[in-house]
Amino acid sequence: MPAVELFAPSDPAFVAHPYDAYAELRRGPRVQHDPRTDRWLVARHADVDALLRDRRLGRSYLHVATHAEMGRPEEPPEHAPFWHVIRNGMLDVEPPDHTRLRRLVSRAFTPRTVERLRSTVQQITDRLVDDALERGELDLVATVAEPLPVTVIAEMLGVPAADQGLLRPWSADICGMYELDPSQETAARAVRACQDFGAYLVELSRARRRDPQDDLVTALTQVVDEGDVLTEDELVGTCVLLLNAGHEATVNVTGNGWWALFRNPDQLARLRDDPSLVPTAVEELMRWDTPLQMFERWVLEDLEIGGVAVPRGAELGLLFGSANRDPEVFADPDALDVTRDPNPHVSFGAGVHFCLGAPLARLELQTSFATLLRRAPGIELVEEPRWKPGYVIRGLEQLRVRV
Repeated sequence: MPAVELFAPSDPAFVAHPYDAYAELRRGPRVQHDPRTDRWLVARHADVDALLRDRRLGRSYLHVATHAEMGRPEEPPEHAPFWHVIRNGMLDVEPPDHTRLRRLVSRAFTPRTVERLRSTVQQITDRLVDDALERGELDLVATVAEPLPVTVIAEMLGVPAADQGLLRPWSADICGMYELDPSQETAARAVRACQDFGAYLVELSRARRRDPQDDLVTALTQVVDEGDVLTEDELVGTCVLLLNAGHEATVNVTGNGWWALFRNPDQLARLRDDPSLVPTAVEELMRWDTPLQMFERWVLEDLEIGGVAVPRGAELGLLFGSANRDPEVFADPDALDVTRDPNPHVSFGAGVHFCLGAPLARLELQTSFATLLRRAPGIELVEEPRWKPGYVIRGLEQLRVRV
């Protein structure tokens, strides 16, 4: 069987364990076309890392060509509200628009801003762990992993506590559009979520213009760089991106990470014995069971990868989960090693689209793992979890534990 036929993102068995298939893909050509998903798969670390930085590729092609010029179908008109919101953020645009947006947002999203959140993140984590300890047996995903980043980003944005319950469903519905070939129902939910979240943010941003507060929405309404400002649509697109990117991956690193530790009790014991290993452990957990398994890029001009011609208009599937298990870069890559250093995983991306929220994600993850290890030292698995059906954004349905 050709290695590419092992790539089966709709198969629950593949989603649960894609790593054997990745190993076969890495042994094959450096880029391989998968006719079932119409993606050109790239599995090796060196290629994934280089292509993330290659300006002949883009998250979008609309800055250089129309759909027809790229040989792609027009987008369904009913999806227009979704793309209007998304393309006013940074993720799906390219320079010069991306450069301008990132420069403006970075002024309000600095390392100093993140550091100011340290005590807030710890307080939120402590409240969630208090709840977990009272319950005794619980779903760690629903009780700790999900509410922590949602609450942090909500408080950072300035979303009132009474409205914070809206954010998680909106985020989950929007992110459904990033799976391979989403169904009509999934797409419709994503459109509605963008419309609802967008309308909410317009109202919130206008309120902050009238009555500024100490929050990120206010900061984004006031950010100015040489007379350049964010438009209202760009502010909405930015805030939607910050919620989705700053939330979904962190949730899945937490759930996937604890499941990894339960399957590797020697590594969990090392962490319990030496909590100073938490920062390197978090990096290793992001590498070992990557929350974002594939990141896509459009080919903006004909190019060659490893001697294989890839045409303009093709879509690359950069396999982060495979790159992070590449034996050319990581010694004994299938082994979980909480002391691994250096650890050049690609889980935060690379190049101009490197994750702006990486410092915040690391702060949240290090805080939650360290707090649970300290306050629930006997945490143990109750039942083996099931994986969600999604492949691109890969995580657990739930993780039942006893504390």
